[in-house]
Amino acid sequence: MTLVGCIGGGQLGRMLGLAGLPLGLRFRFLDPSPSAPAADVGELVVGAFDDPVALARLGAGADVVTYEFENVAVASVVQLGALPPYRALELGQDRLVEKEMFRRLGIPTARFGSLAETGLPALVKSRRLGYDGKGQRRLDADEVISDHELAEEIVAFDRELSIIAVRGTDGETRFWPLVENAHRDGILRVSRSPVQGAPQAEAEELAGRLLDELGYVGVLAFELFDVGGRLLANEFAPRVHNTGHWTIEGAVTSQFENHLRAILGLPLGATGAVGSSVMLNLIGGAPPSEQLLGLPGAHLHLYGKEPRRGRKIGHLTLVGADEETVAETLALVESAADG
Repeated sequence: MTLVGCIGGGQLGRMLGLAGLPLGLRFRFLDPSPSAPAADVGELVVGAFDDPVALARLGAGADVVTYEFENVAVASVVQLGALPPYRALELGQDRLVEKEMFRRLGIPTARFGSLAETGLPALVKSRRLGYDGKGQRRLDADEVISDHELAEEIVAFDRELSIIAVRGTDGETRFWPLVENAHRDGILRVSRSPVQGAPQAEAEELAGRLLDELGYVGVLAFELFDVGGRLLANEFAPRVHNTGHWTIEGAVTSQFENHLRAILGLPLGATGAVGSSVMLNLIGGAPPSEQLLGLPGAHLHLYGKEPRRGRKIGHLTLVGADEETVAETLALVESAADG
C-alpha cells in the first residue's frame, strides 16, 4: 500500500488524509503536538519539524513526502525530497524575493520595496513568517524600516481573488474556478466560487507562468487583487490552501485529492465546479452542529481543535444555497466567533 509522508499534522494534513484514504493510501505525519488533528487519519511522529531523526522516521519507507504549511525549513524538504519542490518553498518564504520573481516573470504587483518606492501610507510586512495577518502594520508617517521588512503600496482593490492550481509530474496543469475571498483582521472569513465576471483566463495565464518557472508539482494557491479589472499578484502558497476548501464538496475533484494525485504521478481529476459554493471559516468558536447541519446544502468540517481566540477550528461549506441562506448563516457563524 502506498505510504505518503507529510511534514505537518494540522487540519490541512488531516484533510489530505481524508482525501487519500478512499484511494487506498496510508499516511504518516510529523508534528510537534501529540494531539495534532491529522493523528485521526494516519500514524503520527511527534517531533520538531527540523529534527533530522524525526524527519528520517517520517520518510522511512514513504513513497512520497509532502508538506502542509510553508514555514517548514527548506533543509527538511531537501532531506526528504519532498514535493512541491524546495525551490517553491524557498522563493515563497521571503516576500521580497517572491515579489522580485513576480516582476521578473512579468506578473503585475502593487509597488513594493522601500517607502520611497511605495509612498505613504504603506503596508509594512515582515519578509518572513507572516501568516493570517501576522507580521504586518500600516505606516502613515515616514520611518526607517529594517532589512527584515518590506514596504508595499496600499491598493484600493475591488475584490480579493485566488486561483487554486494543480500541476502533475508530467507538467499537466489544471485550475479550479476563481474564488472571491473576504478577510477580517488578516484572517480569511469567507470564500465564494465560482465568481461572476471573473477574469479566469488571465488568472490562469499568470499562475501558469509561476508554475512553469518553479517546475511545480502539486497544488498551489495564488492570491490576487482585482483593481478595476486589472489583476495584481499578492502572494502564493506552495500547498493546499484555505481558499480551496470549498472544492471538497463544490468541485468534481477536491484540491486535496488532486494534490495527492499530482505528487504520486497519477492522472489529475477534473476541477470544474458542481454548483455555487460558499465556504465560511469557524474562528475561535462555532454554533451548535445541529444548527449548521440543518441548513440547506451544508457540509460541516470540524478539525478536532480546542476553541481559542483567532484559531480556525473548522469550516462550513454551503453548496447551491441562495443568498438569503448564505447571509443568515454568515450572521450565525459570526455570532459564535471570537470576533
